[in-house]
Amino acid sequence: MPDPPVLLIVDDDPQSRAAVEGELRKRYGADYQVICVGSADDPFRLLAKLRDDRRGVSIVLASQSMSRMTGAELLARVGEFHRAAKRLLLVDWKYGPPPEPILQAIALGHIDAYAGRPATVPDEAFHLTVTELLEEWARSNLPRPEVMRVVGEEWSARSHEIRDLLSRNVVPFGFYPADAGPGKVLLEQAGATAATLPVVIMFDGRVLENPSNTQLAEAIGMRTSPGPGLYDVAVIGAGPAGLAAAVYGASEGLSTVVLEPEAIGGQAGTSSRIRNYLGFPTGVSGEDLAVRAYTQAWNFGADYVYGNPATGLRTQGPERVVTVAGGDEVRSRAVIIATGVSYRRLGIPSLDALTGAGVFYGAATSEAKAMKDRQVFVVGGANSAGQAAVHLARYAARVTMLVRGQSLADSMSEYLVKEITSTPNIAVRYNAVVTGGGGTGRLESLTLLDQASGAIQTVPAAAVFVLIGAEPRTQWLPDGIRRDRWGFVVTGPDLMAGGYPAEGWPLQRAPMLLESSLPGVFAVGDVRCGSVKRVASAVGEGSVAIRLVHDYLCGNRN
Repeated sequence: MPDPPVLLIVDDDPQSRAAVEGELRKRYGADYQVICVGSADDPFRLLAKLRDDRRGVSIVLASQSMSRMTGAELLARVGEFHRAAKRLLLVDWKYGPPPEPILQAIALGHIDAYAGRPATVPDEAFHLTVTELLEEWARSNLPRPEVMRVVGEEWSARSHEIRDLLSRNVVPFGFYPADAGPGKVLLEQAGATAATLPVVIMFDGRVLENPSNTQLAEAIGMRTSPGPGLYDVAVIGAGPAGLAAAVYGASEGLSTVVLEPEAIGGQAGTSSRIRNYLGFPTGVSGEDLAVRAYTQAWNFGADYVYGNPATGLRTQGPERVVTVAGGDEVRSRAVIIATGVSYRRLGIPSLDALTGAGVFYGAATSEAKAMKDRQVFVVGGANSAGQAAVHLARYAARVTMLVRGQSLADSMSEYLVKEITSTPNIAVRYNAVVTGGGGTGRLESLTLLDQASGAIQTVPAAAVFVLIGAEPRTQWLPDGIRRDRWGFVVTGPDLMAGGYPAEGWPLQRAPMLLESSLPGVFAVGDVRCGSVKRVASAVGEGSVAIRLVHDYLCGNRN
């Protein structure tokens, strides 16, 4: 039986250390080994020994007040030994704003959270912080029951797509390369062959050979076809804006259906940590936020239909009818378009051919562990690229950001710039453009152009993660829904000209705030022209849209 993961306490005060140790042993002692040292006991040597012994370290808890170094200084170096370990700073106060050194440690990404030492027995506020960190660590570092076992080629585009979809939809699975021992055994037991890869083996023994996304969804019991009847509102897309609309629509008594072709959370769902979302002072992963919102809407009675994208929208008297791939139709009295955006492609044929085989678009969360000890690149200079780089740095030997401009500050939040600057295995190359690359069956190299000097360089690369802007998912909409030159849906006041609705608007009243040029059809989140590209803004628009849907359904059409 393997040794249990370690909870390491570093504190010079024997009384304080004993209090923390007692709480941790009582609550977690059956599953974790609790080790206590002081700053004079060379904690870095201990961390190195645990690493060399291949021991997992789940959390390092360090007191801010120590003789040899501050807790923040110690925790800043934990990643040198255990990149995946969570870092909890123990402080002497619990109320009011934290002192400047702690604020700086947070901004630089040197700590994951801070908490007051246990003051009561039990101290549930202390344990809440610890258990949240343990849950996040365990999700990526402890084995989970496998609902599915996926056997495929490690660098196959379809294998990557399945891994990404299952990961983003929070379905526990294991991936087994088909050319390795365990994968070969699973294929033989399933009676499948390499010609049908990837193969998915369900927990109940069912075998799916090269299944479609819809078949995967049906296999785990997800609904893939809309029900009969008329909904009050159909929400197209389950990103933050769509999920917010689903929560508020269902909670306010509207019969609500959500159509999502890929995964809950949209692009935000792939973010390893969203630090500036209201109410989460230490940040929240996009996956956690999406799952919470999905569950919340489900509990209020929203229906979800997964697997087939929307392909058309038309009016049928007072109804709005959405067609989906496969021929099904969803009838509703109002529609909220929340389809978001898709990552813009590099447009380089040699790299397009390797999509999913070392070339990834916004897939840092699902592929990060596979990058252990590799040299990887991130293309882009906005927040999504910064978040990807920070997350990948926990696993990869080195992460190089390729930024077209001359500064990160022009397009990235300050807290991310500070964290990237302070992460030792992240490098930033400015004025850098990817012009080519290639490999045999998988990415092996990138060709880079330095725009300042004109120099061209070919560098070895195990993977490149591309986050260079986005394009709205609006190609399926009818011509009657006005879009700007980039394809974003035009809404509300932007449909007015000289104080009057533009030509073609069929009603006497003006378009409502988030309403498109087709009455009863609203657009929210990143897909909307002029939207603020922030998660909180998308959530706000989703909730506001439901208020407007109420007005529309109550007869405010003239």
